[in-house]
Amino acid sequence: MATPKKQVKAKKKKIKRTVPKARVCIYAGENNTIVTFTDLEGDVLGGSSCGRSGFRGTRKSTPYAAKVASENAVEAVQGFGIQSVNVEIKGLGPGREQAIRGIQGSGIDLDAIIDSTPIAHGGCRPKRRRRV
Repeated sequence: MATPKKQVKAKKKKIKRTVPKARVCIYAGENNTIVTFTDLEGDVLGGSSCGRSGFRGTRKSTPYAAKVASENAVEAVQGFGIQSVNVEIKGLGPGREQAIRGIQGSGIDLDAIIDSTPIAHGGCRPKRRRRV
């Protein structure tokens, strides 16, 4: 008994879309820096991080690693034709300044830099102080 042939679905062609204005979200943590490009609606276009850029361990938490990660993120979204971005930074990590410089050096115009670091007003009770 012959088995019926499976029909192969035709792949849809990806439409190349251009995004002239985008948003860059930079999370500068203590141990890593994550750079994400999104369009103005919030759909992710691409991104990178220090760990994804090849840095491991304590080297991930350096300003140089953050700069390399932001340059890699710019390369990842090169095909979208981004001309200007709004930068939104969260966190107080060591790579926050250099991540912005990496984006600036790529030739993309920075429209606005917004610092939206979450700061607790009162907040949860902190851990007990260490006694040495």
